[in-house]
Amino acid sequence: MWGPKKSKKSSNKSPSASSSSLADAERREVAIGTAVAENAQADPDRPAITCGDVTITRGELDRRTNRLARAYAQLGVGQDDLVTIALPNSVEFYEASIALWKLGATPQPVSARLPRAELEAIVELANSPVVIGVDQSFEGRKSIPVGVEPDAALPDDPVPERIAASWKAPTSGGSTGRPKLILSGTRGVTQRGVGGAFSVPYDSVVLIPGPLYHNAPFQFGAVGIFRGSHVIVMPRFDAASMVELVERHSVEWTFVVPTMMSRVMRLPEAERLACDVSSLTTVWHGAAPCPPWVKEAWIDWLGPEAIWELYAGTEGQGLCIIRGDDWLAHRGSVGRPVYGRMKIVGPDGAELKTGETGEIFMLPPDRENPTYRYIGAEPKVVDGWESIGDMGWMDDEGYVYIADRRTDLILSGGANIYPAEVEAALDEHPLVVSSAVIGLPDDDLGHVVHAIVQTRGDLTREDLNVFLTERLVRYKVPRSYEFVDEPLRDDAGKVRRTQLREARVTR
Repeated sequence: MWGPKKSKKSSNKSPSASSSSLADAERREVAIGTAVAENAQADPDRPAITCGDVTITRGELDRRTNRLARAYAQLGVGQDDLVTIALPNSVEFYEASIALWKLGATPQPVSARLPRAELEAIVELANSPVVIGVDQSFEGRKSIPVGVEPDAALPDDPVPERIAASWKAPTSGGSTGRPKLILSGTRGVTQRGVGGAFSVPYDSVVLIPGPLYHNAPFQFGAVGIFRGSHVIVMPRFDAASMVELVERHSVEWTFVVPTMMSRVMRLPEAERLACDVSSLTTVWHGAAPCPPWVKEAWIDWLGPEAIWELYAGTEGQGLCIIRGDDWLAHRGSVGRPVYGRMKIVGPDGAELKTGETGEIFMLPPDRENPTYRYIGAEPKVVDGWESIGDMGWMDDEGYVYIADRRTDLILSGGANIYPAEVEAALDEHPLVVSSAVIGLPDDDLGHVVHAIVQTRGDLTREDLNVFLTERLVRYKVPRSYEFVDEPLRDDAGKVRRTQLREARVTR
C-alpha cells in the first residue's frame, strides 16, 4: 500500500498570466478540499507549495491528496477523527493535512522531535487512529513513517466532499504541565472572494519560516494554500536564507516571531541590504513580546505600513492588531481589540482602572458559537469572560499592553514553555528533591529556561541534560542550572516563581 517517496526538484516558474483571480471569485463558503480542487482547475501548473528543493503544483497537490485521502481511509481514518501529524516542515506536512480535510478529519500537528512519552500522551488525548510521521508502533494504532507514499494504484480522482467539525486541533502544554488539545470552533471550510484573514493574499507568494506544528505558521500557510498563493515553507529558519527567499520568490506576505526578526537584524547590514525585498508588503509578527529596538529596525527597513502585530490566543476568543505607524504613536502596545472585547481584572475579580496591571479577560462576540473547545483541560471562565492567563493593562484610548504574557509561562523563540512540565520531568530524577523553573531575559530568544534545583547528592548540568533529553523536546530543556540546598516550595507545596525570577533578574 505504501512505498518510498520520490524526490521532486523545485521550480521558480512564474504564475500563469491566464490564472483566474481567486480574490475576484464569487463570495461563498466552500469545503477545504473543494478549494484545493478549484485552485487546480483554475491553473493546474502553478506552484502551490515549495519547501527546500521540493515544489508541488496545484494540480499535483489535488491529485496526490486525493490518493492520500483514500490511503488514510483504508487505515481507518474517518469523519471528525483527530489525526496526529508529527512531520517536520515539508510539502508532505501539508499534503497530509489536506488529505485529512478531504476525509472530513482534523489535523492535530505536533513537533517531529517530541519524546516518546509526550507524544504518547497527546496521541491518547486525540484518540488518533493513525500517527503520521513516526516509525514507532502505538498500541491499537497505525503509524506512517516520514517519506512513505501511498500505493500508486489508488485512484487520484476527486473524493466525495466532506467537512470536518473542527479544521485544526493544535496542542498546548497547559499551565498544569499536562498537554491539552485546542479544537477550533471553525469547520473545515474556507471563504472565497473575501478579504480579512490577516490580509493573506490570493494568487501571490507567502513565506512561512516557522515550525508548522505551531498554530500561527500552520494556520497562515494553510490559508495561503486555500487562496491559491504559492506557499514557501522553510525547512528550518535561517535569517540569511529567509531574506534570500523573499528576493528569489518575490514574497509578498510572511509571519515571523520576534526571535526571527532579531536574527535578521543581526545579519551584516551589507548582506541584508544586498537582497531586493521590495515585494514584501506585509509582515505579521506575534507569539511573544517584540523588543522595541527590533520593531523599530523593521519599521525603518520596510516602512511602518508593512509591519503588523497581532495578539491573540490559539483559542481565538479575542484579537488585537496594530500597524507599525499606530505602534509608533502607542509604543509597546499590541493594539486595540478588533474581535471580541477585553478587560483588565484584579486579584479580587473587579475590573481595574486605566493604566492598572491585571489579568486580561476576553469576551467572545458570539458565546452561542464558541471559537474553541479543550480536550484535556477546562477553560477559565467568569460570567462569560475568559482568560488564558496573560497579564497587562489598557490606556485611556483602549490600547492593550502586555505586562507578562502569562504569570509563569516562558516564551522562548516564539515557543510556549510551561515551567510545571519541566519541573515534573526534573523531579523524576532520583537525586532531585525539588525544582523551580523560570525564564531569564535573553537578547536573542526573548527568554531562556533556567532551572533551580534542590538536590540530595552530586548532580551536574550534563547529568540533567541527558536525563531530560529523554523526557522533553529539546527547546524545553534548561539552558542553565542553579543548584541549591534550601527547599524551593513551602509547606503547601507552592513555589513562588515570580519572586525567584525577580531576584535573579535583579542580581
